Amino acid sequence: MPSSLGSHTVSHTSASDLEPVRFVHTSEARRLLPSASRWNSIEIDFNLLPQSTMANDSIPPRYSKSYQYNLVITDKKYFKRCLYISVSTVFLILALLLLLHFLPSKHHHDRPSKNLTLALNQALTFFDAQKSGVYPNNSPVKFRASSGLQDGNSGSKPANLEGGFYDSGNNIKFSFPTAYTVTLLSWSVIEYHDKYADIGELDHVKDIIKWGSDYLLKLFVPPNTTSDTILYSQIGSANSDAKVPNDINCWQRPEDMDYKRTVSFCDNTASDLAGEIVAALSAASLVFKEDNVYSGELVTAAEKLFESAITKLDPARQGTYTKVDACGGEARNFYNSSGHQDELVWGGTWLFFATGDNSYLGYATEEFDYAVGNETSADKGVFYWNNKLTANAVLLTRLQFFRDLGFPYEASLGASSDMTDSLMCSYLSSQKMTPGGLIIQWPNLGAARLEYAATASFLSKLYSDYLDLLRSSGRSCGGFGFSLDMLRNFSTSQVNYILGENPMKMSYMVGFGDKFPSQVHHRSASIPWDGQYYSCKDGEDRWQFSKDPNPNLLLGAMVAGPDQFDNFIDQRDKQEFTEPSISSNAGLVAALIALHAPPYLPSSKTKGMNLGIDQMGIFAKIM
Repeated sequence: MPSSLGSHTVSHTSASDLEPVRFVHTSEARRLLPSASRWNSIEIDFNLLPQSTMANDSIPPRYSKSYQYNLVITDKKYFKRCLYISVSTVFLILALLLLLHFLPSKHHHDRPSKNLTLALNQALTFFDAQKSGVYPNNSPVKFRASSGLQDGNSGSKPANLEGGFYDSGNNIKFSFPTAYTVTLLSWSVIEYHDKYADIGELDHVKDIIKWGSDYLLKLFVPPNTTSDTILYSQIGSANSDAKVPNDINCWQRPEDMDYKRTVSFCDNTASDLAGEIVAALSAASLVFKEDNVYSGELVTAAEKLFESAITKLDPARQGTYTKVDACGGEARNFYNSSGHQDELVWGGTWLFFATGDNSYLGYATEEFDYAVGNETSADKGVFYWNNKLTANAVLLTRLQFFRDLGFPYEASLGASSDMTDSLMCSYLSSQKMTPGGLIIQWPNLGAARLEYAATASFLSKLYSDYLDLLRSSGRSCGGFGFSLDMLRNFSTSQVNYILGENPMKMSYMVGFGDKFPSQVHHRSASIPWDGQYYSCKDGEDRWQFSKDPNPNLLLGAMVAGPDQFDNFIDQRDKQEFTEPSISSNAGLVAALIALHAPPYLPSSKTKGMNLGIDQMGIFAKIM
């Protein structure tokens, strides 16, 4: 071989002192060939350099021919073994990748340490305990029976107002929080009905929603030639100073009520109440969209109420239901509405989803900024029975993400998206936490309020699922960025706190875990179910202030919760700690189903994305 090709010698120092092997570079500067004749069958080609299309010696090669590879082969047997191992490793890696691809895709984002299937079943059972009217025989709650069968018969505008839910530990039926409860439960089903179905709770939650929506249909009487619009706002008296027995000063089971049940009603100027009922009926219509008759009935009522209380009403006459004594005077001490614009926007948004009519979306988007400008400082960032703006921003952001309608909604939907990102940042960057980690959204209240933490948990997990569907790793607001894991960690932490991971080591949902409140502020739970009649005086003397545990387990009831220092007083007469409500439990149910693991689906159906959320179902009516 000409010396111009270069050569170097590799010595073998084995006992046999084998003949030296001489390696040379080929003219293509890619191959090293041992020159010994006994190894001429071995060729090493790394294919690292581009193939030449020229004759070998026509032009100088691009890469130097004198580059030293420093490759030493000492034994043919070891070399072959190395090749076999390398090839086997590659095939093993490929097999593992294929196996991972075909395994079911599941998300494991900091799942709660609790049994959420059990917790969800129990949280829904609380609504069974709150039912008024003809009590169903198949109810899982055995210390309840039919009650309130004469509701609505008294008063200047009598009507059949049987049904609905008792609000909390008393026997009053408040229309405003009832409508909010139906809206929120319906929203959770619209988003996560696959999860509900997977754990066997879809029929259960739909029964609860229908119990509420059936009642809401009774509350609205459209105007006619002889009467204006009627909205029934309250059944039962909340006057604690009354000299006669009523639903506040009498500690009595609803089955034993024999006092007069007053009826409060409003006209179409009760804009907040009207807007919330519109939202509830519209959202429920999407839950029951497969039942064309019932769904149609809900939508028709919602559209009539929207027209009467919003479209045809002078905005100067719009207002809150609690501003008029006859309408919501007694409710001020319980559910005092701070404004009506958020409910009007909320109602318009849900009615758009229920009908696909862009005029409702136009109303909602045009009024949204005005509603935000009139939001009270205390309500900012809080989603609960009195404020829907944060949730409305999430809904409109959903629309922008997955069904953007373009002009003329871009600006409003963009503003909603920014507001949603800011909301998430407020959850994550908030310094307003109890020492145990529960978010405090109303610092001046003196209590943390579990209901606010529950809805914050729901919205943060829901929004993380939206972002996951977009394949987005996170968002930012100002100088603060957040990831999906940060949202899910926050959401999980709030539910885990409620279910027992707190300084009191107590679950604040009755019946869950080993330690939970035993003296819940609740009439039915505190009076024995023994077939005996008990008067108001019996209840007050024997059970209202008793230090004994409740004889009946109010399964699934989330109490009001601890103070801002994580302290909790388990006493029946401390209702600021121990009273549950349907609106609070609705937020808990929504958070639990959002955090629940999705159902198993083959990866071929999920395309690698299985969150248990219905991405497009809410848009079924939008063309």
